[in-house]
Amino acid sequence: MGFLVGCAGTFKYYDPNLPHHGKTGFLNNYDNSPKPSVMKWYWQRWTTDFPEEDPAGAPMVPVNLETLKNPRGLSLTWLGHSSVLIQMDGMNILTDPAFSERASPVSFAGPKRYGNLPLAVNELPAIDVVVVSHGHYDHLDLTSLRTIFDLNGGRTRFLVPLGNKALLESKGIRNVQEMDWWESLQVGILKVTFTPAQHWSARSLFDRNETLWGGWMIAGPSRQVLYTGDTGYSKDFQDIYQRLGAVDVALIPIGAYSPRWFMKRLHVDTDEAVQIHRDLHAKVSLPVHWGTFKLSDELMTEPPEKLRESLQKAKLPPSVFPVMKRGETFQFEDAVVNRGFKNESVQN
Repeated sequence: MGFLVGCAGTFKYYDPNLPHHGKTGFLNNYDNSPKPSVMKWYWQRWTTDFPEEDPAGAPMVPVNLETLKNPRGLSLTWLGHSSVLIQMDGMNILTDPAFSERASPVSFAGPKRYGNLPLAVNELPAIDVVVVSHGHYDHLDLTSLRTIFDLNGGRTRFLVPLGNKALLESKGIRNVQEMDWWESLQVGILKVTFTPAQHWSARSLFDRNETLWGGWMIAGPSRQVLYTGDTGYSKDFQDIYQRLGAVDVALIPIGAYSPRWFMKRLHVDTDEAVQIHRDLHAKVSLPVHWGTFKLSDELMTEPPEKLRESLQKAKLPPSVFPVMKRGETFQFEDAVVNRGFKNESVQN
């Protein structure tokens, strides 16, 4: 069974000095309560009539390829779901590239992509670093990873959570580094740190929590970006701020939150996403993980509406958490100048 080894079935990564390295698998820092019944949720979905989804998914604009070729300052382009091209300090970083038609181990079933890709994969600039948050199929897409490896002649660095390196190497992907929470790696001019999150992992029925999950802090000489990965709300984000400092831009999920009785420990809702924004003392946050794959019960176009309501309740302006279209590029320096931005994320 994957990483379970030894006569007593002790987890390969078990370490009594690391609380998240449990005896049977990885653990969260703050909440390891039992996962609610997935069969109950499936039955609820089977017996409930839901509104029809818009087949286009999240709104989309064509990627401005000239902007990608000549980025100014810190630029972030949302490619759909949790895939973001981060361009900073002369380097190109991709988060969780998932360009396949389905987030699934098979091509004929599983969550299907809504809408088109905003650009062809071969239109991406040369990718220096790929960061993968965890092993779920909507985040670790082996076909996309292998395509990026091939297009870049094997020069891309692939950073993955503990337990995932062998999976990538089994598909011929090299330059893979697996990391534990709080470990850092210098990649060119950037310092990349793997950070904790409240989630879980599995790619089959038999490997639950045998690989780690988390987020990525990407720090350059002048700017710092955090991609949280998939997460429920926890004190982890206060810890990240205390250890690594405030971020300029946070990439925070806002979708796949319903029903709350099932999703709460796994995925934040928009109120909790705004609280993460505040916990991180982020100058600006960008929403991801919505409008691309149908993973939960809310309409896929609902999260941005709920986010606007959450910002109003928190007395924060929309400019600190702007909703992007797929294919749109957010240029941080332009936002600071043109929107007269000031850090309002820590106000009460």
